Amino acid sequence: MSSKLFRKNVEPSCSYCNHGSDIGNGNVMCIKRGVVSSDASCSKFSYDPFKRRPPEPIKLRAASYSEEDFSL
Repeated sequence: MSSKLFRKNVEPSCSYCNHGSDIGNGNVMCIKRGVVSSDASCSKFSYDPFKRRPPEPIKLRAASYSEEDFSL
C-alpha cells in the first residue's frame, strides 16, 4: 500500500518545509522569505517529513448503530 506521506514527489508547502516554523493562525516563519501563508511554497522548498501532519481520523458515529448491528 502506497502512502501519500512517503511518496517521492511531495507537493511543496511551507507548512512542512525544513526552512519554516509554524507561528499559528495559518502562517509560517520562513528563514528565506519571512512570514508566509502555510499553504505557500517557493523554489527553496526542502521537505521535512517530521513537520507533516496526517489528516484527523474519521469519527465513528456510534449513536447511529444498534446492538443488533453487531450480532450474528
